[in-house]
Order: sequence, then structure tokens, then C-alpha cells
Amino acid sequence: MADGEKSITTGGSHSIQREKTREIRTSSRSGWRRTITPPTSLHAKHYDARLPWYTIYPTVPEFSPTVGAETCEEWLKGLPAGEAVSLYLHVPFCRSMCWYCGFPTRITRREASIVEYLAVLREEIRLVAEQTPQPLPVSDVHFGGGTPTSIPPADFLALMQLLRRRFAFKKAATVAVEIDPRTFTPKMAEALEVAEVNRASLGVQSFDLTVQTKINRVQCEAVVTAAVENLRRHKVSRINFDLMYGLPHQTVHSCVQSATTAVAMRPDRLAVFGYGHVPSYRKNQRLIDETALPDAAARAEQAAAIADTLIAAGYCQIGLDHFALPDDELALAQRAGRLRRNSLGYSADTCPTLIGFGPSAIGRLGKGYVQNEIAQSSYSRHIAAGHLATSRGYRLSVEDRVRADIIERLMCDLEADVPAICAAHGFDPTPLLDRAERLTPLAEDGIVDIDNGLVIVRQEHVFVLRSVAAAFDAYLDRSP
Repeated sequence: MADGEKSITTGGSHSIQREKTREIRTSSRSGWRRTITPPTSLHAKHYDARLPWYTIYPTVPEFSPTVGAETCEEWLKGLPAGEAVSLYLHVPFCRSMCWYCGFPTRITRREASIVEYLAVLREEIRLVAEQTPQPLPVSDVHFGGGTPTSIPPADFLALMQLLRRRFAFKKAATVAVEIDPRTFTPKMAEALEVAEVNRASLGVQSFDLTVQTKINRVQCEAVVTAAVENLRRHKVSRINFDLMYGLPHQTVHSCVQSATTAVAMRPDRLAVFGYGHVPSYRKNQRLIDETALPDAAARAEQAAAIADTLIAAGYCQIGLDHFALPDDELALAQRAGRLRRNSLGYSADTCPTLIGFGPSAIGRLGKGYVQNEIAQSSYSRHIAAGHLATSRGYRLSVEDRVRADIIERLMCDLEADVPAICAAHGFDPTPLLDRAERLTPLAEDGIVDIDNGLVIVRQEHVFVLRSVAAAFDAYLDRSP
């Protein structure tokens, strides 16, 4: 075999490195905290900002209208009666527009608009619940947005009561809500306690006033501190923060300062996201000065600096972009080898089924994915007519499931035993490995180590983890 055609399944020296990598990873899962290696030119060579984040596979561009409301009904009816499910509820309202935002939201200051939307959402919950002969057990609920806490407190309580009537909540169910600290009120904190919400995710992004001004999201440290204290006072004890890098006028210094300020409040976990600038898709992003955005190298340096700061403060790195205290569910799941990746990011939720409510919401229903109408007007019309609002989706093949499992394990564990995963599905790994052309240069450059189909990403190369996962994406290089 010629030098340029090295097999990606060879052993040799890779076997030695495999044992070394396993030793490092075992130490890490036991609590040993790494220092992140700064990004290098090698990372720049393999980094591609256009790659998917692989929260699901296949990714949304592969969804088709051939999977619609009738298919969704069929899949809902086929769900195992005693198997726990997760619920996601999308609340597409905010009080003001953050210029970096890439999510479908509506800006409103009218409480009536939100109340009208809730009437439609409640009807969708009824329609979905009636597809199953008995209430499905629920272990996880997540309110996303937009800003879910824009819902009036009394209406939020009524919505939770409806969910508990229509579904069989487990005693230890996690109920999580996303919060904008700028509009969070004491009355809403009281409502969250009564509703038995036990996890909250706060959008922080940056504490740098210059950066905040340039993204139209000004919130001082005192506002975030007050929100955290209010939540903890009302028994919402598990707190998440979102931080961002790659924002206009952001620097390594300001990223470190923001991370340092955040850890002083001791959230249980932090998600650190890179800003994706797509002004052709999101009109609000056209308000951001492109000349003030850091380049790819600067973004990588910012991500590394935040990671180092969080790890030095006692947080464990979870996969690509999450950090958690050692006793948080994510850290425990990672050490136990049961960390998952879903449409919300990294999760300790092991439910195979996710039911999504609201416009644009994505669900996972055993045989595949479903997504609701994106436009709120279209979504509302379908529900008003007594139909589910599913507009498109994807029916999974055996090969899709194999590739999805491989990608998920890479994104969660930084390693995937390809032959073992294939064997679990009764799938031959040979063609899958032989056609992973993107993997060969990664192996040649030492990004990954491969031994008899076991693919291990070296920890110092976590910045290009998506490039490794992309090697198993069958749709990525397909012609349009």
C-alpha cells in the first residue's frame, strides 16, 4: 500500500497510543483536570466553521416534507407505553432582539400575544397526548426560547398543571427553563418554585459592557447575581450559564474576565458557544459590525482561554463546549459513559424519545425525527384545524442509526469503537470505515489515533472534534 493510502484500521504504534489515551481519559473521568492546549496551525488546517454541531444526525437540512403530520401520529401511537419520554416546549417571544441570536423568535411587549400563543400550545399538547392510549411517563421537561419566562406567572403555572394532567411525571423529573436575567421577576421566581422547576439556564454571553453594547444585550453583573440569588431562594438550585466567544470586540482578556465573573457565582454548569455569523439567514445579525468580529485563530484562542479558566476553577470539561462541577449530572454521566447529545446539546437524559411542542420544535420519535412548522402563523393554523403541526422530518435507516451512534460517542467521549457499535446494529463496519475519507488526513496529522476501528480523538485536539465527527457524516459532501 502506498504512503498516501494508509489504512485507517491499522494498528502498530497506534496500539501504544491507544493505551496512553485510555489512561489519560480514565484519569480525567476520575476527576483529574486538564489544561487545554492552545490552538495551533494544525487546528486551523482542520477547523471548518461550516460543519454541523452534530446535536442530531442526520442534521436538519436532510429533513423532508415526506415525513408529515400523519407520519408523526403513526410514530406517536407506536411509542412504548411504559417508556419515559422527554418534552421540549418552545416559547418564541423576547422583549428585545439580541443581534447575535440565530433562533426563531418574535419581539413583543404585549402580554396578550403570549397568552394567545399559549392557547394554541395547550391545544397542541392535547392533540399529542391523545395519540397515546395512556399518559406517557416523563423524566425531563425543557422550556426553551425565546424567553420562556416572558410567560405571565399564572399562565406558566396553568401550563405546568396541564402537562402534569396529560403526562405521568416521574417523581424525580427534571424541569428546566431558560431565563433572560434582564426581565426575570420575583413573581416569576415564585411561580417556578410552585411549578417544581429545578433547573434554570441563564443567558449571560459576556460581562464586557463594550461587547454587550455591540450585540444589544446590556446586563450588568448585579442583574445576573440577583437572578441567581432569586432562583436559589426559591429552590431552583441547579443553575446553568451560557457564555459566548467570537462576538464583536471580544478579546481573550474580556473572555477570561467574563468566565472569572461567572464562576464566582458558582453555576453548576456552563455552556460555551462560538458565535455563528450568518447575516444572510438572520436579518438581526446584519446589525453586527463584521469588521469587529475576531478571526478563526482569535476565536480558538478565546475558546481555549475560557476553557482554561473554568477548568482551573474546578469545572470538568464535558465534550466539546460544556463544563460542569464534578457532582453535576453531566459530569456524573460522562464518568459513567452515558453522556448523551441531543437537539439541546449535551445531556444526561437517556430517554430515546423527545416530543417537541411549539413552532420549529424538533422531536425524536423512535423511527425518526419530526419538526413543526417554523412560522408561528402556519403552526397555529394547523393546530386550530385539529391537526398536528409537523411539516417535515426524517425516517432513520439502520445505517443512519449506526452513524448517529458513532458521531454521538465521538462528540461525548472523544472516542468511538466503530466495530462494536456496528455489531450492536448488525451492520458491517468495513464499508463505513473504508469510505471515511475525511478520517485519513486527521490520522496522518495525529488528531486521532485508530486501532482496529477504535477511533480516539486526542484531548489536545478537542477544538476540531466536529471535523472528526464529520468523517462519519454520509450527507456532508453530497452534491445538492
